[in-house]
Order: sequence, then structure tokens, then C-alpha cells
Amino acid sequence: MKDPLPSDIFRPGQVLNNTYEIRGILGRGGTGEVYLAFNQISERTLAIKALNARFSGNSDYVELMKREEQMRSILHDSVVRYSECSRTDEGHVFLVMDYVEGVSLSDLMYTRRVTERELLIVAHRVLGGLVATHAQGIVHRDLSPDNIILRGGAAERATIIDFGIAKDTATGARTIVGTNFAGKYEYAAPEQLEGHADFRTDLYALGASLLAVARQEVPDVGTNPGAVVRFKRDALDTSGLGQPLRDLVDWLTAPDPDQRPATAEAALERLDQWLKPDAHATTQAPATRRGGAALKAAALIAALAVAGVGIWASGLVQGLFPPPLPVVSPYTLAAGLRDGTARLDGHAPDTAAAEALAQAMNDATGSSLSADALTLATGLPYPGWPRDTAALLALLAPLDRWELTVTGTSARLDGLAPDAPARDGLTGALSGWQNSADITLTTAIAAGPESLDRASLEPVLARLATCGPLLQLDAGGPPYALGDTLTLIGDVAAADDAATIRDTLTPLIGDRSLRVETSTLNDDLCAIRAVLPHAPPGAVSIRLSRGDTGEQALTGVFSTNDNPVVDIELPADITDASLWVMVVDNTGKVFHVLPNVNHTVHRVDDLGSVQNGLRRVRVLWSLAEFAADPKRLAMQVTEGDYGKSEVIAILSRSPLFDMRRPRDESVSSLAEALAETLAGRSDQIIGVASRIIDARP
Repeated sequence: MKDPLPSDIFRPGQVLNNTYEIRGILGRGGTGEVYLAFNQISERTLAIKALNARFSGNSDYVELMKREEQMRSILHDSVVRYSECSRTDEGHVFLVMDYVEGVSLSDLMYTRRVTERELLIVAHRVLGGLVATHAQGIVHRDLSPDNIILRGGAAERATIIDFGIAKDTATGARTIVGTNFAGKYEYAAPEQLEGHADFRTDLYALGASLLAVARQEVPDVGTNPGAVVRFKRDALDTSGLGQPLRDLVDWLTAPDPDQRPATAEAALERLDQWLKPDAHATTQAPATRRGGAALKAAALIAALAVAGVGIWASGLVQGLFPPPLPVVSPYTLAAGLRDGTARLDGHAPDTAAAEALAQAMNDATGSSLSADALTLATGLPYPGWPRDTAALLALLAPLDRWELTVTGTSARLDGLAPDAPARDGLTGALSGWQNSADITLTTAIAAGPESLDRASLEPVLARLATCGPLLQLDAGGPPYALGDTLTLIGDVAAADDAATIRDTLTPLIGDRSLRVETSTLNDDLCAIRAVLPHAPPGAVSIRLSRGDTGEQALTGVFSTNDNPVVDIELPADITDASLWVMVVDNTGKVFHVLPNVNHTVHRVDDLGSVQNGLRRVRVLWSLAEFAADPKRLAMQVTEGDYGKSEVIAILSRSPLFDMRRPRDESVSSLAEALAETLAGRSDQIIGVASRIIDARP
């Protein structure tokens, strides 16, 4: 544990949210810090990751923390467990997770040689964890030796940590967070350098990490982007590694993603074979079932023939007949449909019943299974068992996939319906079946679709939008898996609109959670929202603060006599662009604050100041700054100002308007002007940002 420094976000002994007592600091990074904490209620030791104040107000970084917190549903021994994401009264966003006590692979590789057998065990553990995380649509993107902890120093307790943004820079690791690249160059897959990352990216990082630990050295990938790209084009040098570790690393780190394992599960199965070569030994096929009695009779006849014709003359063979059907207990039937392939197995009392069961299965699945799939046997639980079982099979046609096991008078059905209405309809049909059958049925039916493409929701959201676009958080991410959470943000024109959004989407998303986070705006603000151009987030942002203290106003709420200060922030490397800023107030007017009558400059190169790679342009000043220079613009909340106003910033490659707009104009006038100037110029828009100033008594 590191000694506290004056710059630490939290202090030892500080208690967060009346629950988490800070015990000390574990690591520091460019965006935040990680602390050892103690839950005073559950009496568990935990780790807390906190964002610096600057990044706690940045929606992109807060979203990364929220996305990491959404992993709390993953319960796997080799994946760190998350519990909650919260914010302190001072505005610091923090994330609570399990404290994984042990040694990282990055530390261990410099203290002793890790054996190849240990590395194979670590690989097995990590692959198991990746199977669990990838099943939730989560890609780590930054897997490396310092993100793999051996609990108690044991390889068989390897645990993946750090699915987010807080990194300890003391080791000199180069971690970048952004939309283009995230990860460490030394372990990143070639496609990550171009901003592409999928499940195979994590497999490459695991292979590169295993190789680095085996060699006890961090890969030398070069010191500039060009050198890194050239290094990643070639296969890694695995000479000197023993088998099967060498084969595993070669497979995981193939430069072409298509040459790597398709999934972590596929890699795990192969590694399982290497570690336990007898685990997949071929077993003999089961003995013939329906034909078993006939074969035994034929064998008996052959034996009698060998014994001599005298036996025939005695008349014993004339009395020979097939033995009775075997008695089985319990009487069973197992059937299923997965990936379009149907399966049927179990028992039937006679040929007619077997054919009826097979036909019901074929009708439900569109397959062509034979009645020979069932074994003829006695031992029916009750006379109507075949009829009830066939009727149950016939009801399962609406399911995309399912598994049914009937054992005696009990049955278990697991399945996936294409959507919630189909699941509800089937549930009603099964209830009716249960009322007339003597089989007790237990069901676990999920509502699909199994994979929900985010893009497929966009037309629905466009129809539901009443005040500007409704946005999916991380809209460019992988498809939503079952159990995922869809988070929608945006503004609406009426309070009831949020309920309409939920009611419309709930039947479409199946067994997924839905979070609708909206603000209700007035008609004037919605009129402007309707014509604002669409642009990716991140290019420009708006910072609100208080004029008297300089404290950042994260909520945007200001009270009587407060003096809102507004700064526009954008990366310093954006140049030769035009910035236009306006305020839509609650009286139906739009005020143009940049450019304005006193300051006509709108080219970003000539605006604001640059510090730490960020350009900050102040457009609404504090009262003290206004007093020093009356040409500046300032505002103060008074009794007549209560309501919601909105600051809008548009960053474009060329001037937004051909001429300076008047000091103020009506909402309808600006909406018409925006629609006209943006027609056919969507490629000129670099970024759009807006913030609500909520003036209250």
C-alpha cells in the first residue's frame, strides 16, 4: 500500500456514503486512484476506484465507469466482482469492487521464473473468465500481466481485474482510453491499433501476456506508432517455448483474427485436451435398444443350430419367441432443439406410441426424426403418458431453442422464445396443458431475441423521440445479450413520454433490463432539439461552474442570485474550425453568445486558452469578470428567471452561418435558420454539445 499524498482524492478514515471506510491507497493513474476500503456494514474488505474531479464531470469517462459496474452480474471465480457505482457529495465518481489480494503476473515475472505448467493453468483460468465475460458481450481490451492477479500467489486462483480506466502508471505502462484505441501497445492485437476490438482481441492479449511472462520481459514493440504497426504485422517469436504452451501462444496471437480461436470457449476446450488428454476419450457407442431383443434371439438360434439338429427335432426351437419388452424405471423422454438440430431420446410402450411422439417432435421442430429414436419398453407411469408427452411436444413450436426432460410424472422445460409476447402465449398454453395432464411441469423460458442488434432499435427510437434524439449508451458496442441492460438517454416533451418509451420497448427487448433516463423540456427547447445536427460525442463539451466559488456545477441546478459560468471545452488538436454558442432561455428567445456584437471571432484557433491538451473557451463570465470588462457576457438568476434554459455549442469545419446572427431572436427564427444552413452540410459538423441550466428558487 502506498503512502498518502496531498493530491489523493480520499483520505484514510474517510467514510463514503455512510458505508465505505477508506483504509489506504493502492494505486494512482492519470484519470483516478484505487483505494483499499472496508464496508462497515458487511465487514468486508473492498477496493474502490475513483475518478479525479476533472474526469468525474466528463460523460465519456463516467460512462466507462458505469459500463464497468454493469459487470456485477458476472459471477465467476476468475473474474473480479463489481458491486456498485456511486458519486460523493463533492462530485467524485467511484466504483466498488472486490479486493483481490495476491501478486500480479507482471510483478511475479520479475521475481521468479513462472513454469510453463503454471502458465497453462493460468491460461485455463483466464479463458474460463473470458468465456463468462464474453457471454455478456464484454471485451476487456486491456488484458495484460498486470491485470491478472494470482490470489495467494497460486496459478490455479488466477483472477482477471480492471475492466475499466484506472491504471497505475508507476510501471510505465502506456494505456490509452478513447474511441480509437484502448489497451497497452505491448499486448494489443494488431486490429486494436485501428480501433477494432472483439472477443478475439482478448485472446491475442492473453497469448502475448503468457509469452512475456515466460520470457520474463515486456515485448519491445518500438517507440513510435509506425514501429508498433510493423511489429504487429508478424507472428510473435515463440522459439524456446515447450509444447503445448508454444502451440497455444501461436494460436492465440495469430496476426489475422480469423486464424485465432473463434471464441474463448473453443480455446478452453483445446487447452482442456492438452492439460487432461484423457478427458475427451472416445467412449463406445451404447448398445442397440429396440433391436436388442431380436439380436439376442438371433444369437440364441445360432447357438442352437451349432448344438445339432436333435434339438430341433425335440420341438424346443418351435417354442422359441422374442423375450418380453424390458421394464424401465424411471420412464423417460429427452428432446431438444438447438442451432436448428432436433434431438429425441427415451422410451415408448409400442410402435404406435413411438411414431406419435416422433411425429409431434417433427411438427414442433420441422425435423424428420424416426420413431427408431425411441426404445420400446414397459413401465409407463400411467396409461395416458405417451398422449400427454406428445401433446407437450406439440406446444413447443414457438420456441427458438429448448430442452425438455420428462422423467416419470415430472418434466423440466428450458427454452428461449423469440420475444416476450411469444413467451407469454406459450406460458398460457402450457398452463392449459398442465390442467389436463398428470405430469408436473417446471419451466424456465427466456424471452429473446437471443442477440439484439443495437442498430435495429434506432428506427423505433426515432419514432418515439419527441424532443431531440433518444440515444443508446455505447450505441456502437456489440449486440445486447440476454440479461444486458439497455440505457436510453435524451429529452422528452412530456412526462408521460418516458412511460410510452418503456411500454413500447419492453416487448421488443425480451429478458433485458431497460433504463430510461430522460429530462422533460419545454416546447422551445424541443423545437431547437428537433433541428440540431447529429454528431458523435467527445469533440466538444460544456462545463458549468459557479461564479462566486469557481466550483463545478455537475447537476446544472442554480438558485436565486447564483451566477452561472459557462466554458466550452474541446481537444487542443482541433484547429481551423468554427465555434458557435447560443442560449435558449425559458421565454422563447435565443441569445447568441459566440460570436456576439462585442466579440465577432468564432475561429477556435483564436479563442480561449490551451492547457494540458484542452482548449477552454469562456462564453458566460463571472460577475467579477464582467465588472472588469463590460464587453463580456454574464448572467445571474433572479426571481423572473426560474425554469430551464439550454446552452448549445456547435463545432463545424466552416462557419455555421454566412453572417453573424442578431443578439437575440425567436426560437422559430433560429430553428428555420438552422434547418436551412444544415441542409446538405452534415459532413461539416464536428461536434454538438448541450447543457441545461436549471434555475430554481
